[in-house]
Amino acid sequence: MPLYENVFIARQDITSSQAEALAETFSEIVVKSGGTVSKKEAWGLRNLAYRVKKNRKGHYTLLNIDGPPAAISEMERNMRIHDDVLRFLTIRVDELEEGPSPILKGRDERPARGGRPPRHEESRPAAKPAEAAKAEAAPAEAAKAEAAPAEAAKTEAAPAEAAKTEAADKGEKS
Repeated sequence: MPLYENVFIARQDITSSQAEALAETFSEIVVKSGGTVSKKEAWGLRNLAYRVKKNRKGHYTLLNIDGPPAAISEMERNMRIHDDVLRFLTIRVDELEEGPSPILKGRDERPARGGRPPRHEESRPAAKPAEAAKAEAAPAEAAKAEAAPAEAAKTEAAPAEAAKTEAADKGEKS
């Protein structure tokens, strides 16, 4: 028989036990139609990407099904009729995944992503004492202080020289 994965989203207003009862109801429909449900996972109350029928959250549930297409169509027909089901999606797969789905895997079980390396005290440069830092900064500050008056004198002299040149040019033209 073909293998299917079904995920449905139930309204946020119902309780977790009611969402589990919905999953049980839909799995009974599959079993009565000649199929089996190998795994039921309740993913819990999660945020929706956008509002669906005035709901911002929903109870997600995954069903792994081994059954005939008639069983799947009957289950989907009942999902369409049921008011508590907001959305559902059933896909045919080549094989069913064993173990917990990626949604249920904890952060510890997921492979590490290549982020920043961890901070270690040994890898950081040693902090300099305040006196040593001031001693190193003093020569740089002294050089800046010496350069500042010289530059200020140049900027003050430049307009005076320009005025002299303009006066000399006017005297030659007259």
